[in-house]
Parts: sequence; structure tokens; C-alpha cells
Amino acid sequence: MSLPFDHAEPSAYHPTPSSRPAGWVVGMTAVAVLMMVMIGIFHAVEGLVALFTNEIYLVGARYVFAFDLTAWAWIHLVLGIVLIAAGIGVRTGQLWARSVGIGFVVLSMIANFLFIPYYPVWSLLIIALDFFVIWALCVYNEDAAKA
Repeated sequence: MSLPFDHAEPSAYHPTPSSRPAGWVVGMTAVAVLMMVMIGIFHAVEGLVALFTNEIYLVGARYVFAFDLTAWAWIHLVLGIVLIAAGIGVRTGQLWARSVGIGFVVLSMIANFLFIPYYPVWSLLIIALDFFVIWALCVYNEDAAKA
């Protein structure tokens, strides 16, 4: 017994996967790399500000997780340097950089969540940008991007 659609081309129902990625995936990954480097620069500047002029940050409410501003300065400075290096590595196509980038962007999200008492709006903005960067690094396909 033949079904009415048996005579149609198989490719009409099962398109072959293209070897080239969607342009938006490559573009969003390029934007994510740029944002990862910018987030790294923001972390480094935030760390330097907390290290040299710690009077700029005021604590409004007291939270369970309170850290010294000098500790926050070093945390942000190290995170910033690693994120910049990973962003440059992802741009050059290094697989290790993508894995390290995802890991350290997750740490950036956690650090900014814990930094909310000191700088709430900025921390929430960086958390949102970190979420986008993680998504873009997870959908990135290096082989398809080179095609």
C-alpha cells in the first residue's frame, strides 16, 4: 500500500544538514567573545578600584556572605585576567579556552551574586551578560565556524 506522499523527494521531508553554521550562531559567538573580554576588563577594573580605593563601595544591607573588600579586589582581578585570556583564546579557536571560559564565566556569575551587597545593579547586569556568554559558548561549533 502506498501513501499519498511516498512519491515526494525524501529531501523535502528530511533536509540534509548544512556544513555551514547559521550566521547568527557565528555572529552571536563573536559578540559573546567580545562580551567575555569586556566582562574581564570590567572585573579587572572593579578589582583595581576595590584594591586601591575601597571607600567607593558601600554596604547597604548585611548579608550572610560578607567578605573583605581586599579579598573581593583580588577575586575580581584574577577573574578578569582569566576571562580576558579565555576570550582571546576562544577568538583564536582554542578548545581549552572555551571550556575554561564557560567555567570562569560561571564563577563570575557566582562572584557577582555574592557581590550584590556592594554594587547591586552592576552585579545583576554582569550576571545577565554572563548568562548570554555561557549560552553562546555552548552552542559554538569551531569546525562549523571555520567552514
